[in-house]
Amino acid sequence: MIKRIQKMIGDKKEYKEQMARIEAMPEAYRFVFEKMQGYMWSFAGGDGSDMLKTQQELIELFETSAAEGKHVLEVTGEDVAGFCDEFIRDTKKWTDNYREKLNRNLLNKFGTDNDK
Repeated sequence: MIKRIQKMIGDKKEYKEQMARIEAMPEAYRFVFEKMQGYMWSFAGGDGSDMLKTQQELIELFETSAAEGKHVLEVTGEDVAGFCDEFIRDTKKWTDNYREKLNRNLLNKFGTDNDK
């Protein structure tokens, strides 16, 4: 229980530090980040720590791109939702459990022999 509380406190601290970094970015980057954040977090699975790591990677990408003078849409492209989907592809999502359950149930029913 204590470890879980310590992790929650650590995650909250990390999140606040990330948000401070976002505040230091140009307005266009902040705006796009906030929209992307809302979209990506709607898929967060488990305790959200995987999404927190993914968010950290996005912040680093945005900081580098802003420092290079790129417009935010040069980074994301015009299909920002598609960019988000690809960006969180390897991040644990709440839908993963349903996907795994569906596949497991079908394999249990039909096995791996495709000849039948």
